[in-house]
Amino acid sequence: MAFRSILNKANQQFRENILFSAMSDGDALEDAGTGTPLSKIAGSFEELSEILKSSLDSDSDYDLRLKPFCEACTLVSILFGCLGIAFKFAEMEYTAKVRGLTEAAGKYETLNRILDHDMKNDTVKSPGSLSRNLRRVRQGLDLIRALFINFLSAGDRSLKEAATTAYGNVCAPYHTWAVRTAVYAGMCALPTRQQLLVKLNETEETAEMEMKRYISAVAPIIQYIDDLYIKRQISLDW
Repeated sequence: MAFRSILNKANQQFRENILFSAMSDGDALEDAGTGTPLSKIAGSFEELSEILKSSLDSDSDYDLRLKPFCEACTLVSILFGCLGIAFKFAEMEYTAKVRGLTEAAGKYETLNRILDHDMKNDTVKSPGSLSRNLRRVRQGLDLIRALFINFLSAGDRSLKEAATTAYGNVCAPYHTWAVRTAVYAGMCALPTRQQLLVKLNETEETAEMEMKRYISAVAPIIQYIDDLYIKRQISLDW
């Protein structure tokens, strides 16, 4: 009964979040140009990564702007949708947090300003705070990164194995027992490796190329976000 209740709630929120994602994806996809979902995602994060790299090369103190960050993150939502019921919980949380950050982009232009605001009000870890939203979005990006790494680590590795390991390492430590139980139960409904490639309109070869692009591009973004908390002496174990 508990699992069914959680699942029904997730389905309801999932439909609401998908509507938001579809509306938000319109502008982001237009800017990303043509290509497969993976290539669009990889390209968006490569742009952000290049900006960060240029700032480091010039020794400038760059502050990542919130709007383009959210636009890139919105594109990732489609990947959760392709993974089915097992990742609806992650998708539900991820999409809701991206929406919160997107709505705040007009008031808080950069990621630093989000942290500054919540530090001032002592609300960094408070439920619903933008700093908490950012932490969860970063977790979603890392989940996809870990999934891709596992997916590529062996040519015949099943999606279920890759996803189970990725979830266990990245998200499970921060989810309740009920959510973890539901997610692990849903792993049996994951598409096969080939079915996922078809959904993403990729072959083994093109998927490997695009996944490697994302893995490489998102790593400095994740590190940048972590550093925002670390330099303010905020732990990352939450």
